Amino acid sequence: MTGHHGLSRNRNRPQQDGQSVPGSVTRFAQPRHTGGKSARCNHPVIKPENREMPAATTITPSQRSSEALLFASIAILCDGASSNRGCPMELLFDSELSLLRKKRALKYGDPDAHFLMHRVADDLGERLATVERHFDHAAAAFCLTDDAVRTMLSGGKTKVVTRIETDPAFLDGDGRIADAETFPAEPASFDLIVSLLNLHEINDIPGMLAQIRRALKPDGLFLGAMAGAGTLQELREVLLAAETELSAGAAPRVSPFADVRDVGGLLQRAGFALPVADLETITVRYATMFDLMRDLRSMGATSVLTARSRKPATRALFMRAAQLYAERFSDPDGRIRASFNIVWMSGWAPHESQQKPLAPGSARMSLKEALESSRKEEK
Repeated sequence: MTGHHGLSRNRNRPQQDGQSVPGSVTRFAQPRHTGGKSARCNHPVIKPENREMPAATTITPSQRSSEALLFASIAILCDGASSNRGCPMELLFDSELSLLRKKRALKYGDPDAHFLMHRVADDLGERLATVERHFDHAAAAFCLTDDAVRTMLSGGKTKVVTRIETDPAFLDGDGRIADAETFPAEPASFDLIVSLLNLHEINDIPGMLAQIRRALKPDGLFLGAMAGAGTLQELREVLLAAETELSAGAAPRVSPFADVRDVGGLLQRAGFALPVADLETITVRYATMFDLMRDLRSMGATSVLTARSRKPATRALFMRAAQLYAERFSDPDGRIRASFNIVWMSGWAPHESQQKPLAPGSARMSLKEALESSRKEEK
């Protein structure tokens, strides 16, 4: 087996003032994890005042009128008619609305709100650095910004990267345009395919993973990151609680996300060899719930559920939700927390050089015998 399939690393991030940081985080993504194994690791709290991130996250309500803050939060409501009518399959997400909102965010959003993409792109660079091989032709699929491309090129792992986006507005130069549910490539076209913060809004994740797998050359690598279960759990809870308190029921206002334990199985189902999924938790602190919602709007990350409520939300709903958020999820200094759980996935296109699992019953020693032998050696 070739040695380039290892994806393990030991990271020790520097500690910032007033920030709790674990001593080190170690991820092991061993090739023997062929059953879609998963791991979980928690990352330090990111504070707007301690990072090169949007100044908007530090603005207090007194600096903007409550009407402006309320308007900034309306995007989370998923208003407007579905654009997927007539489709024979029941869709979870409205792809056309998602595209419109991301284009609006590109044109009018705060560029500093892309801190999450910057962080994920940095993690991508660290992961690629552990792969001991060079990729002749790589693709960055539906990453919206050029962060992934710059990371792939600067790391020296590849010299050619093809960008694939849903609209020319997201391209700075040459690239391919495709529907969000389609990967436009001939079989065995790329050595490396990367997708950052996009797959959680795909209606058919298994289908997209299968398309990516077919587009990889034998022994090609796929690396992806998407929002996972637990993302924005605080916002989901307070919106649900506030709407239930103020009305007879509650509508879904935050998108559902896949669990890390299921993602490994999806990779295996798509035909990837050596699939691995792990979870990184990023906690960002804001002055108010409205600052968080402003960032989501600038990211183009507001909900596009087809089952969203068409009934306009009231000012009372948002004000009550903000109050509950401050009561339940604030730190001693009054700032609130927002969780972003990033599910990382990796898988290889099958190749004869890769490690194969041993056939059942082929072991020459039982686990009990191995443990007893190890204890004897320690003595």
